[in-house]
Amino acid sequence: MKVIVYSFHAFEQVYFEKNEQNNNQLFFSDQALSVKSASLSAGFDAVSLFTSDDASAPVLELLYQNGIRYIALRSAGYNHVDLHKAKQLGMRVARVPAYSPYAIAEHAVALMLALNRKLIQSHNRIMEQNFSLNGLTGFDMNGKTVGIMGTGKIGSIVARILHGFGCRLLAYDIMENEEIKQQYQVEYTDCESLYQQSDILTLHLPLNEKTQYLIDHGDIQLMKPGVMIINTARGGLVNTEAVLTALKSGHIGYFGMDVYEKEHGLFFEDHSADILQDDMIARLMLFRNVLITGHQAFLTDTALKNIAETTIHNLNCFSNGLISGNELV
Repeated sequence: MKVIVYSFHAFEQVYFEKNEQNNNQLFFSDQALSVKSASLSAGFDAVSLFTSDDASAPVLELLYQNGIRYIALRSAGYNHVDLHKAKQLGMRVARVPAYSPYAIAEHAVALMLALNRKLIQSHNRIMEQNFSLNGLTGFDMNGKTVGIMGTGKIGSIVARILHGFGCRLLAYDIMENEEIKQQYQVEYTDCESLYQQSDILTLHLPLNEKTQYLIDHGDIQLMKPGVMIINTARGGLVNTEAVLTALKSGHIGYFGMDVYEKEHGLFFEDHSADILQDDMIARLMLFRNVLITGHQAFLTDTALKNIAETTIHNLNCFSNGLISGNELV
C-alpha cells in the first residue's frame, strides 16, 4: 500500500527507518491533516495520523473521495477521529493501544516532584548565581494523599510509583482494579470524596462526553486549598479558565499540564518567532507555580519504538487483509 504519514516529526524518523517489517511505501509529510491538506492524500491507500491531526467527518469525506480506506493512528487516544463517520464510510481505523504507559506515568510524577521542590525556580536562580534557598520550601511526598482519576495501565503505574513514596492513594474509576487495591492499598471512592481529601490530584482518564471538563469551577471548590493538579491525559478534562481563576485566588497551589484543551495548532510546533495568540496559555505562563510541557509525556525511546512498530504492524495487516487486534472500526 501507499501510505501518507501526516504530522511526521523529526523525533519519529529514526524509529520508522529502523523498522524492517514495513511492507508498504511510506511518504512523510510534516503537515497536519486538515480540510486544506486532505488533498495530499490523493493517490494513496492509507493515512497515518498523529494526535494533532483533524479526522473529523468533513475531513474523512475528503479522504474517502481521494481513495483512502485505511487509517493507522500513531496514538492511543482517538478523540480526534470521528469513528461513527469512518464506520459509515467503511474505513478501517487502528491505533497504538499501549506504547508505553510507564512513559506517561513517570512524566506525571516528574511534574509533581518538579512543582513540589520548585526545581525550575531553583535552576533559574543558580544560573544567575543566586544560591539563596528562600522561597524554595517543598513538602514530603510521604504521607500525602494522592487522588488518581483513572486506574487503567497508566494510572496503575502511577499508583505503584507513589506507593513507593509512602503516599496514601485514593482512586476513582468506573471499574476497580483489584490488583492495585491489594498491592498498593488503593482506596476507591467517589469524585467528591476524592476531591475533598486529596493533596495531589492526577488525571489519567480518556476524553469523552462524560469526562469533558471533569475539573470545573464547582469541582475545584470542593478541593483542599493549595491542591496540586496534574494533567497528562487530555486537555479537555480540565476547564482551563476555572484553573486560572483558582490559581489567582490561591485555591490551586500547583498546576502541572502536559496537555491543553486548545493545543491544536500550538503544541508540536515552533512558535518562537510568533506573537502568542492564545491568551489562556499566556496567562498560565505567568504563574511560577504552573509547569507546562508540550504534550511530551509519551516522548521516550521505548514509546517511539513501540509506536513505529505497532503502526507498521497495523498497516501490514491492512494491506494483507488481516485483523491487527488494534482496530477501532
